[in-house]
Amino acid sequence: MAGFDLRDLYTVAQFLKARCIDGLKAGEAKKDKNYVFFEVEILDSKKLQLCFLEKVEPNATIGEIKCLLHKYYPKWYPARQSLTLRPNGKSLKDDEVLENLPVGTSATMFLHDLGPQLGWTMVFLVECIGPLIIYLLFYYRLPNIYPATHDFTTSPFAVVQLACVCHSLHYIRRLVETIFVHRFSHGTLPLHTIMRNCLYYWGFAAWLAYYINHPLYTPPSYGNPQVYCSLAVFGLCEVGNFSIHLTLNHLGCNGLRPKSIPYPNRNPFTWLFFFVSCPNYTYEVGTWISFSVMTQCVPVAIFAFIGFIQMTIWAREKHAIYTREFSDYPDLRSAIVPLFL
Repeated sequence: MAGFDLRDLYTVAQFLKARCIDGLKAGEAKKDKNYVFFEVEILDSKKLQLCFLEKVEPNATIGEIKCLLHKYYPKWYPARQSLTLRPNGKSLKDDEVLENLPVGTSATMFLHDLGPQLGWTMVFLVECIGPLIIYLLFYYRLPNIYPATHDFTTSPFAVVQLACVCHSLHYIRRLVETIFVHRFSHGTLPLHTIMRNCLYYWGFAAWLAYYINHPLYTPPSYGNPQVYCSLAVFGLCEVGNFSIHLTLNHLGCNGLRPKSIPYPNRNPFTWLFFFVSCPNYTYEVGTWISFSVMTQCVPVAIFAFIGFIQMTIWAREKHAIYTREFSDYPDLRSAIVPLFL
């Protein structure tokens, strides 16, 4: 038997080492030689340069670009920024990808400051706490609201007490839903819009509370039948609204896009889903109509009418999203009023 040559062993070892290295490299992602980074120039409304971002990934989103800008200007947190491709253009969505925009490898964007922002949870809390407290101030007739002889007095009519209980329970329910039921997105609302909303809710709460709790207030024309029938409808609408929000809480949502179609379940209050896309708005309108009939108060009726118009707009927008996202969406459903609107 011939002697074993160490040089042959060394050759075999080098061969195996080379093959192993090549095998490892084969599993690695090879970088494309034509891989191109983007350059993003961000200007303010006066077309003055704020920053110039180099080597931005093509698959970077607008939300990520906002975060990069936030590093240069900490006062402009992402929720406060609005980026557009033209000075007066449409605001770009956070999930839009840079390489999909109608720009070259050198993109120019314009920053618009949206002002101070608040999260949706805080917005709902502020909007609901105000009317709850304001109504009670009028109910207990604090000084400087009515003539001094009526300070800290109470109305002799049972409908006034019932109205206070109903109004308080309505906003307590909304507060409970805000804290424990609703699942808000990470979106925010500008501070000036919040102030406008608060002026609306708080102002109407003061207006209707002033008349319902006024010393000269008179009970409804048809007495107890009108009061208690309206009270029953009010209670049903409140329970129905809460039931709908519990049902919607179990549905996923990607921003404004629902992930699935809401359907009724064993709870009878959810059966309104057979006929409308937004039964929560239907129940909300029913709540305020019944409250206006129960108190026979014109400011409440005006509040219910304006609320119906606004909620109809929201419901039609939501209904359009459902029909656009789901080809099998039930044809029988309307937006807010069954079989009509």
